[in-house]
Parts: sequence; C-alpha cells; structure tokens
Amino acid sequence: MRDAFTRVLMREAAKDPRLTLITGDLGFGVLRPFWETYPDQFVNAGIAEQSMTGLAAGLAMTGRTVLTYSIGNFPTLRCLEQIRNDCAYHDANVKVVCVGGGFVYGSLGMSHHATEDMAVLRALPGVTVFAPGDPAEVEAVVPVMLRTPGACYLRLGRGGEPLLHEKPVEGWTLPRALTLREGADVALLSAGGILTQTVGAAKQLAEKGVSAEVVSFPCIKPIDRDKVMELASRFRHIVTVEEHSVVGGFGSAVCEALADAGSGCRVHRIGMDDVYSTIVGTQQYLREAYRMDEKAICERTLAWMEE
Repeated sequence: MRDAFTRVLMREAAKDPRLTLITGDLGFGVLRPFWETYPDQFVNAGIAEQSMTGLAAGLAMTGRTVLTYSIGNFPTLRCLEQIRNDCAYHDANVKVVCVGGGFVYGSLGMSHHATEDMAVLRALPGVTVFAPGDPAEVEAVVPVMLRTPGACYLRLGRGGEPLLHEKPVEGWTLPRALTLREGADVALLSAGGILTQTVGAAKQLAEKGVSAEVVSFPCIKPIDRDKVMELASRFRHIVTVEEHSVVGGFGSAVCEALADAGSGCRVHRIGMDDVYSTIVGTQQYLREAYRMDEKAICERTLAWMEE
C-alpha cells in the first residue's frame, strides 16, 4: 500500500507545487524517489511528531496541502492534541498518513499496534477518515483525499499487500463502498488491509455452501450510509471486520448508520475486544490469535447464521 501511496503522491506533486510531505524521520526507502524529485516539497521533521503536526498546520495555513507521514500510532495518538487543536479545529488542509495500521508492526509490541486510531480520529469533528483495503483502493482514494478540504486521516498497511480488485478502481467518489464479491446469504464488510481476510473467508464460506457478499469501505467517515442500508435490506446478517478495536471503529460506524435508520438487520462485529494486545508476533499470527483471520471469520459467521 505504501508503494502505491508514493506513486500517487508523486503524480499529484507534479501537478501541484503546494503539495508538501513531512516525515517523522522514517520511510526513507519508500519516500526517497519523492524527495529526490521534489526536494522543495519535502521536510524531515525528525522524531518529533507533535512538532511535525504543528508545522504541518502552519504550512497549511499558507495555502499548502500538507501530509504528515509516520508509522502506527506515532502520527496519530502521539500528537492527538496537535491534530485536534491545530489542524481539525482550524480546518487546516493537513492529511495525516499512518503506515502500519492494525498489527503490521506486530512484533514490536502494543506500543506499535495501531488498534484504536480509527475510533480516535473518527471522533474528531471535521476529520475525514480513509482506510483503503488494497493498493488499487489506495490509488483511487489518495487523489480524492488530497482534494477533500480540511483535515483527513489515511490508514495504510505497510508493503506487499496483494491486489484484490481485478481491475483499477476508477472514478471513485467519497464515500463510495466497493463490492468485490456478490452474495446472497450474508454480507462481510471490512475497512483497511483486513480485506484480504474477508475475501479469504468468503471463499471458505462458499466451500460450505454459504454465499457471502464482500464489500470494502475505503472511507469510514463519512460512511457510505446508502450502501449500508441497501445491504441491510437484503441480508439478515451483516458481519463487520476490522484490524482495530470493536469500540468506536468501523463496526461502530455501521451500527450507528443502521440505528439511525431503525433497521432490524443483525450486525456482528469482528475485531479486537475492549482489550490491549498483549502478545507479539507477525501480523497474520496476531490476526489468528485475536480471531480475525479468514478461518475465524468463516467459523464465527457460520455460528451467527445458525443462531
């Protein structure tokens, strides 16, 4: 995902000299082409994420579109006050980019497990929250994010994520959800890189005679309420999947949309329970440990459908 992000950003920087990227002293392997091509549009703020965010807000007030870039919780939770007070409150055109959402940096422990970021950023007034599911969605979302006024949050994986869409996602508009697989029995909804697991779970369900519709939500704030309601009208069960806490994140956004509309559809949320991750390991190992891998999604979905 981060490679797709850099490709798109370089194309957009060529069109707009006001576009500026600030990194918190990392990402040099993937960002090198950007700073070598556009040195006047790049700043290394050092390991000082709060200062980085304040700097971004100040530059945005001069008419620039500014992106801050760091891993996991560093560009979000570490500098939350600056995002809230300096960026969101002033409608500053700052785009916060997190590389490593969820358990990407699983071997580094809970300090690097980004499992509350979507909920926290979604709670800030005026902040638009993007969580593309694969590189094709990144390519579609980033140009839209750069044109979206005010503060935004972009949650990415790391690198090497598979391409799940069969063809490029063209003409994407905010906040349109994307259907990857049509189904008739249950709907599997996800936001972010966990999309690999919902696609895999749908295949496992198909082997058991269950037809699952797979829908990715590249934007969770605002959420595609029309799509949520359309799915609720067709399915008795909706399963939401996120590599994130079930408190306040993607599943909560879906539940809020359905509650506001008075839908009777049953929603089941898969993600981290209201706990901190206390083990370490690879991203896939942690997905399995916390029962959000494709096998667990399949098993849990079948159990809910049989209730």
